[in-house]
Amino acid sequence: MSEPRRHLHLGAFMRPIGIHTAWWRYPGGFPDANFNLDHLVRFARKLEAGKFDAFFMADHLAVMNMPMEALKRSATVTSFDPLTLLPALAMVTERIGLIATASTTYNEPYHVARKFASLDHISKGRAGWNLVTSGNPDEALNFGRDAHLDHATRYARAREFFEVVTGLWDSWADDAFLRDVENGLFFDPAKLHTLDHKGAFLKVKGPLNVARPVQGWPVIVQAGASDAGRQIAAETAEVVFGSASSLAAGQAFYADVKGRMEVAGRSRDALKILPGAFVVVGGTEEEAREKRERLDALVPVESGLANLSVRLGTDASRFDLDAPLPEIPESNASRSAQAQIVDYARRTGGSVRDLARRVGGYGGLSFVGTPEQIADGMQEWLEGEACDGFNVMFPFVPEGVDDFVDGVVPELQRRGLFRTEYEGTTLRDHLGLARPANRFFEGN
Repeated sequence: MSEPRRHLHLGAFMRPIGIHTAWWRYPGGFPDANFNLDHLVRFARKLEAGKFDAFFMADHLAVMNMPMEALKRSATVTSFDPLTLLPALAMVTERIGLIATASTTYNEPYHVARKFASLDHISKGRAGWNLVTSGNPDEALNFGRDAHLDHATRYARAREFFEVVTGLWDSWADDAFLRDVENGLFFDPAKLHTLDHKGAFLKVKGPLNVARPVQGWPVIVQAGASDAGRQIAAETAEVVFGSASSLAAGQAFYADVKGRMEVAGRSRDALKILPGAFVVVGGTEEEAREKRERLDALVPVESGLANLSVRLGTDASRFDLDAPLPEIPESNASRSAQAQIVDYARRTGGSVRDLARRVGGYGGLSFVGTPEQIADGMQEWLEGEACDGFNVMFPFVPEGVDDFVDGVVPELQRRGLFRTEYEGTTLRDHLGLARPANRFFEGN
């Protein structure tokens, strides 16, 4: 008997609303979409109609560290706090998962555990936590530090942070709350565990003052692509937001992380790898490419260089703009972001100016074409074991969201690659992930 056909999982990358610098300038778009609840409700409902697995929100705890000439052109400077917005979206949707980013570097684990447990209950089991270590060094300045923690320390703290948060989620057995009105007993003390954690970075007594989440734990998402990031993903993550920009790179990343999972004693199916994919849909390939060119033409050079500088962790404006990208010194910025840009520069051989123009828009994995062509590309990645699906990034809104849901989703469904209806109610159901056992109570 042949194995059943694999199905794609689709997340929607919705904060910032567009990863492309010029998304807010596109003709007919919603330039205020980052900070307009009515628009965000519209998008969430449209994505749910398209049976997306999740609505995914990135986050930063500072404005982007770029020169004012570029910053003043960026729509990222104002966005809702994800853990304020997502409970609101939970009330106007029923099935779509709701994933929020929360930094392990500039949060305390009790806060994170409490907020995500609350979101999971409010949404009836649709919450996910994107665990990040923070890549923007300016975040340190907003939290009483003079400089970012070094890369190794951020990841060591993150690993311990994960253990504390999940331990807090396991504070209560699922059947702890008796609510025995007649005898006046609200909970069974034997079903409560006090964590009393004392570690290298964290000291947390517990227990959590929120019942165990509906899903046991909200789904754990991770985005790091450095060696340390891959290792923590293999040990802890259930979804990885990947950044591979070519099929070969995607296949190498997929094999590496899934292989690390096996070494860590985890099933390969316990983690879904969803690379970010920038998708521009047209009625013809020519129309789709014209949309992309129109969008790229709206990127000012100042923004391009500033974005390039952020992702490289060094000031790109001092480079010869008409020469190839020089050797880049190691920095304390995100290593995976830097590596992706350097790899793209070496493969294309373009000038710094060309690179800035591309990165100022979006220089990662892109699918540009008709719904059939986009489905071809996604199918090739899925069947070539380069991914388990995609975190879709839209070029502009609302047109980009509508084009994908109305055009690409039906084509994927026609091929049997994507669901036509939700088969469950929780984010774990959508992703095919097991509910984790409670480490402190048998049978939970």
